[in-house]
Amino acid sequence: MKKKIPGIIISVLILYFCSITQYEALLTSLNQEKVNIPIAMEDKNQPDSKVKSSELTETKNLKLYAQSAALIDAANGRVLYEKNGYQEMPMASTTKIMTCIITLEKANLEDVVTISKYASTMPDVQLNVIAGEQYKLEDLLYSLMLESHNDVAVAIAEHVGGSVEGFAKLMNEKARELGCEHTNFVTPNGLDAQGHYTTAVELSRIAGYAIQNPEFIKITNTATHQFSELTKGRGFTVSNKDRFLYMYNGAIGIKTGFTSKAGYCFVGAVKRDGKTFISSVLGSGWPPHKTYKWSDTVGLMDYGVHNYEYRQIFNAEKEFAPALVEDGKENYVELYYTGDISLLMRQGEVVNVVYKVPTAMTAPIKADMAVGSAKYYVGDEFIKEVPILTKTAIEKIDFPFCLDRIKNMFLNFK
Repeated sequence: MKKKIPGIIISVLILYFCSITQYEALLTSLNQEKVNIPIAMEDKNQPDSKVKSSELTETKNLKLYAQSAALIDAANGRVLYEKNGYQEMPMASTTKIMTCIITLEKANLEDVVTISKYASTMPDVQLNVIAGEQYKLEDLLYSLMLESHNDVAVAIAEHVGGSVEGFAKLMNEKARELGCEHTNFVTPNGLDAQGHYTTAVELSRIAGYAIQNPEFIKITNTATHQFSELTKGRGFTVSNKDRFLYMYNGAIGIKTGFTSKAGYCFVGAVKRDGKTFISSVLGSGWPPHKTYKWSDTVGLMDYGVHNYEYRQIFNAEKEFAPALVEDGKENYVELYYTGDISLLMRQGEVVNVVYKVPTAMTAPIKADMAVGSAKYYVGDEFIKEVPILTKTAIEKIDFPFCLDRIKNMFLNFK
């Protein structure tokens, strides 16, 4: 036992001296802190609009008939404009956007749909399907989106969800998946029903998700579609009722709607110069003011197209102080971040970046390990979070490493 005591003492001393060197280094980290850096858009980065500045649409000049409206950037769902955009409202047949996308994701377009008696009793607008008839699911989607047939919506819902209630459950699950907490579906066709509602902002985000599906775009941008019932051969031709497709350069849809409770509604999409905007107008007039929804949508799209340009907002040149490493074979680790953030910006908007950077860490440390973050905001609105990473791996100190360090210390004393 006595022979082991010197070895134990030496081991303790080695670990003590090794920890002292780490502790002394750790004291130097106390001067670092979190940084909040506002980044203003420079004049040279302002939108280079093809429209004269005097012609730019300003929010104060937007005179909308709609009770609720929203305009979003389809790329990220950012709200560019809203008028009562977070107010829960009935949305009529714009509901069918969700009906269509659920069907495209959950079913096979070659499926054969048998019409139930219940589906055949739906009120206008109808394809006038008859109970017992059979149709190809793909054909019914054209009927749904081009002419907004309510009987077809129920037939689709029963086929895909087993029942209207089962399909509504799928719709609400998708809404929650998309972050829509103020949207609730009861029917697949949008007929007025207790508890059936959305907001202009959330409806726009649902549409922004839908247009990512190529089949959805194909259907909603079709002018006419012909098909036949499968058992008796009754023929049909459905035509697109979306006038916006033909009145606005770059328009790619999407869906009209009307009920006595919801008024005239419309969800529009425009893709131009690499920018995609989604607009929603709810309660945009009642009969005889059928055209209000078109003028509202044109006004919203003009505002977006003329005022917003993509700008790179990622601050790639930002340097971070190296973080101190405790119990590591190196005292410091360098940090970095990388990414490509582009955002539709208008003149006068300011990007704020909040950096959360570690001042000290404990080994072992892996290379490219996320240890902090840079959060980007426009005003108070959160846009995106970028991880701050470690450049190199650092191993944890061990006995041989400490022994070598003590050895070098004694050699340096000579």
